[in-house]
Amino acid sequence: MLTDKHYDLVVVGAGVIGLACAYEATERGMSVAVVERNAHCVGASIRNFGFVTVTGQRSGEHWHRARLSSETWLKVAQQANIDVIHRGLYVVAQRSQALAVLQSFMSTDMGEDCRWLSESERHSRLPFLQQASGVMFSPHECRVESRQAIAQMAFWLEEKRGVDFFWKTAVTDIELPKIHTSSGAITGTYCVACPGHDLYSLFPELQRETDIQMSTLQMLRVDPGQPIKLPGAVMSDLSLVRYDGYTALPESSALADRIALEQPQHLAQGVHLIVVQSADGSLVVGDSHVYGEAEDPFAQQATDELIMQSFHDVLNLPAARITERWMGTYASAQEVVHHVNPQPGLAIGIVTGGTGASTCFGFAKELIDAVTGESHVRPLSSFIH
Repeated sequence: MLTDKHYDLVVVGAGVIGLACAYEATERGMSVAVVERNAHCVGASIRNFGFVTVTGQRSGEHWHRARLSSETWLKVAQQANIDVIHRGLYVVAQRSQALAVLQSFMSTDMGEDCRWLSESERHSRLPFLQQASGVMFSPHECRVESRQAIAQMAFWLEEKRGVDFFWKTAVTDIELPKIHTSSGAITGTYCVACPGHDLYSLFPELQRETDIQMSTLQMLRVDPGQPIKLPGAVMSDLSLVRYDGYTALPESSALADRIALEQPQHLAQGVHLIVVQSADGSLVVGDSHVYGEAEDPFAQQATDELIMQSFHDVLNLPAARITERWMGTYASAQEVVHHVNPQPGLAIGIVTGGTGASTCFGFAKELIDAVTGESHVRPLSSFIH
């Protein structure tokens, strides 16, 4: 056995969902072990924007997951010494149809705290912005550097919360109270498995019985070519035809039709624009979406060019240049989360909408409730302050 200690909860997977589950369990006073097959997190949780997105998430439960997660990220970041690099989101409406979508969105409950930027605010906050029909500001979002933040969170959970981590240890079977691994067994009362996009090692039936696919993304790091300070994340029209909180609005169909005429290649490659800034001043820019049964390891120059075209359409930074490229990946399905309980005390949880960092802490509450049988818990909306 790896240890003769008995844990209240064993978490399989040290990505952001697994770490959020470990955090939630320690909040409830549980003893926790995290088992991870790699030497450190290498998957979707570190290959993303580090952008905790609330605005535009699917309305209802998923939006509440994101609101709760954004608040919890700020709390955890302070305790774990994780830099919150910037806060807020600027959604740039390039077309009149995009302006109509945002106006409709702001009339919903989800748009309650969002507002339009005045002309003077646009110039002061985003002086490098190209011409736009309007800019909506949301205060809910925040940005961390995932490559460091995930490791810092794991370190903090171990050092300050007493979570035991077993790295380079693959789980081979789960028969509670035994969690069998490549290095022996661990015992736990409950188990939450967070396999991310690995659907073949432990739970191949999920791939066979659901519509879960793999989404592969092209991501870029960009030198802006001049010193700039990005006050928050930036999105544009292409995001309004991808995010469920916007596409569910009746006004979105006119925008989608116009983009289909003007940017069909962008839609074919699933390109939409997100720009965030890192502490060194560089920008993380993306992304694209290609779907299949496995990760596509090969990046296409043409797709990078489509992403950068969208970048230049929104931001007047003509000297910007790509300095780094990488491939992201996540599990994708029609439903934004996938949650099953194959045996008492065991839950499998996957965020299948590409919003793991944005909804992890809200989803973790649901997963811990599921394994412990806590049916008296308050709805997620009641946790939002």
